[in-house]
Order: sequence, then structure tokens, then C-alpha cells
Amino acid sequence: MTAINNRYEFVYLFDVENGNPNGDPDAGNTPRIDPETGFGLVTDVCLKRKIRNYVDIVKQGKDGCGIYVAEKGVLSTTREPAYQTEEIKGLKKKDEKVAAARKWMCANFYDVRTFGAVMSTKENNCGQVRGPVQFTFAKSVEPILPAEVSITRMAVETEKEAEAQQGDNRTMGRKHIVPYGLYRAEGFVSAHLAQGDKGTGFSEDDLKLLWQALANMFDHDHSAARGKMSARGLYVFKHQDALGNAPAHKLFEAVTVARKDGDGPARSFGDYAVSVDESAIPGSVALEVKL
Repeated sequence: MTAINNRYEFVYLFDVENGNPNGDPDAGNTPRIDPETGFGLVTDVCLKRKIRNYVDIVKQGKDGCGIYVAEKGVLSTTREPAYQTEEIKGLKKKDEKVAAARKWMCANFYDVRTFGAVMSTKENNCGQVRGPVQFTFAKSVEPILPAEVSITRMAVETEKEAEAQQGDNRTMGRKHIVPYGLYRAEGFVSAHLAQGDKGTGFSEDDLKLLWQALANMFDHDHSAARGKMSARGLYVFKHQDALGNAPAHKLFEAVTVARKDGDGPARSFGDYAVSVDESAIPGSVALEVKL
């Protein structure tokens, strides 16, 4: 596969309805929030996890699209096959083995090729990879007001609990939700980090799979905790070459999201209007609306 030749940036919009898009384990799994502004947050790690899961469903480890940071995986064990190849067995110097193992990991694992990885621990050292695709934290377009609701399970776990409740047999719990929130993430795709001997080899096919994952990953990630989550917009800026033709922040500013006329809190995507100022995008950068 040939590495990509163009730089890209993108704006990604998604929303949540009556769900928790990314709980904070240090805060009782409440939705992540900026305490100073009240804006909701979703981490880049959360988004990458969903992309990994989608790629795993679509590719099932084939075509060089294994997943290195797999759920419940053991990373040193996942790296072990790199050191079992005949090429690496034939090398004598440690740095040569590490470089060859790094190249093997990039060739066989989509997430290493895309996001990079730190694989330089003592066991099965495969070096470090700086990935060409990176995300910002997603931030809600407006402040959110998370709600905590009570839930009931009409069963108990043990006989002791049943005896204590005298046959009522119910378990009370709590659930954290965002009634509605529209989130915006911004991302970067570097051709420089994909090309050459030190690059990951991130290809046009890999890029196509990334756009496909962003458009469809929420449809394969439903759970009781996350409520209804949907991808709402994917605006891609393609530069003419690897170095790029415009500052990323200027391109991001061309895509704006604003509330339509109306009182009260937003409760659907229809409460917002998305606009693109094409006059702010230079002719050397092409806008591709993927979603």
C-alpha cells in the first residue's frame, strides 16, 4: 500500500440523547464536563476506541487491519509474533530488530498505523510510533446539564437481600444522562507521519476506512448507558500536498454551528444550523462533506 500524499483536517459532529457519551471514572462515571464553563467533553481516547471496534467488526483482523489495543488484550503478547518472523530472527543488532518489529506492527495493525503506539517496553520491544491521525477532545456546542435518574431492577442478587426485603426483591440504582448534547471534535491527518521509512504507511485505503468508521461507528456501539448517539456531520479539508496550504485553525473556523431561533434548551439536532463559509477556504484546499 502507498502512503497518503495529502494533508487533511476534519470537523466531526455527533450528538447524544438521554445517554452518557463518555463517563468519568474518577467522578462516579458522570458525563465529562468542563467545570468552569459547563461544556460537555468526550476524550480523543473514547473516539479512537469506537473506531478500533468498528474496524475490528469490518475487517476481523484481515488485510493488515488487526487491532493492537484490543479490548482485554495483553499488549506484550500481541507484539510477540513480530519477533517470530524469519526476517527479525536473522538480525543481530537490537536496534535493527526493534526497527524491523516496528515496521511489522505498522503493517499488521490498523490502529498502530493510524494512531501510533508506545511499544518500547522491555518485553518484545517494538519501539514507538507517532500516528498520522489525531483528534482533539470533543466539546459540546453549548453547556450541558447532566441529569441523575433513579432506576429499578425487579430482582436481587442474593437470598440474603431477598430476606431483608421480605419478598419485594428489587434493586435500586442511579443512571447519569445528558438529555441532549451536540458535540464537535476536530482532527488532523499528517501525510508526513505516514510516508517514508519512519512513517507508518497509512494509506488511502486506511483513510477511506477512517471516514467510514466515523460515519457508522455509533450504529455498532449501542448500550443502555450511552442512550442514542448519532454521527451528524463530517467535513474534510484536503490540501494539495503533504505540507498543506492553509492553517488548520482557519479551516476549522469556516465550519460553524449555531442555535436556530427558539427558547429553551436544545433537544434535537434540528435545533441547530450548521454552516460553512466557503469564502474562508482557499482554492488550494478542497472541502469534502462526507456526512
